[in-house]
Amino acid sequence: MIRNLLSVPRSIAFYIAFYGGSVLFVIATLLTMSVHKPLFRAIVRGWSGWHRLCCRILLGIRVELESPQFKPGVLYAIRHESFFEAIDMPWLFQLPVVFAKAELLAIPGWGVAGRNFGLIGVEREAGAKALRTMLTEARRLIAEDRPLIIFPEGTRTPHGTPGKLQAGFAGIYKLLRLPVIPVAVDSGPLYHRTWKHPGTIRYRFAEEIPAGLPREEIEARVEAAINALNG
Repeated sequence: MIRNLLSVPRSIAFYIAFYGGSVLFVIATLLTMSVHKPLFRAIVRGWSGWHRLCCRILLGIRVELESPQFKPGVLYAIRHESFFEAIDMPWLFQLPVVFAKAELLAIPGWGVAGRNFGLIGVEREAGAKALRTMLTEARRLIAEDRPLIIFPEGTRTPHGTPGKLQAGFAGIYKLLRLPVIPVAVDSGPLYHRTWKHPGTIRYRFAEEIPAGLPREEIEARVEAAINALNG
């Protein structure tokens, strides 16, 4: 009961600090993206780190990593329960390339910064030409030794609900010919849409899955791995 009551003022303080600070970070990215790419990328990562700091100090949310693996040339398939892990990617990984909803790239200011950093817009109803363009961009960016991130469920899935993969995941896996590291995350019970609660969010990295497996096998293995913390 006390925890729930404290979650309201904690969450309000978080929204003021994080989103207020985000405005400054977005302005800084717009000023630097065309003139100093390393500084621009550092600012984007700093924005994600600011989010982590606000979560830790204002919300009382800690982060734990289980069997972490960080390497280039890999497709990370990550469970998606809340906005926490989406915002956390630039801090968790070094210069990640992230498949994201195309609508996010339409956000004024933020969308331009995201696209320049390495977000690849995914349009669910896009045709073959758009898919080829998306994969060409992904190959170009991962050639810079950057990890590739995808949320294979395609949208947030409530904690306690088994995540099902979107059909496009297997196609991306097949066409990019990359090994996959599935990552489970349990942010849902703490990082609610409105009032957020203290506790520990865990990332659990599964063993690397090789490229070239049949669709049924890769989907089954990834589903099992990303749902490992969904109890």
